Amino acid sequence: MQITLNGEVRTLATDEASVRGLLELLGLQADARGVAVALDGAVLPRGLWGETVLADGQRVEILTAAQGG
Repeated sequence: MQITLNGEVRTLATDEASVRGLLELLGLQADARGVAVALDGAVLPRGLWGETVLADGQRVEILTAAQGG
């Protein structure tokens, strides 16, 4: 399955095909503060990350907050 992750096409195995699985693949904790996920341009509530299965061709944006100025 292929998705577009932060503007780049990426191939995922079926066990990585949930939002939570994708976050784990990227080394991000699903309960970490400062992480936001958008799916096809809409913000996905954190409570849905574990149950949201990704589909071929979807666009996923993962944002992490950073300190600095």
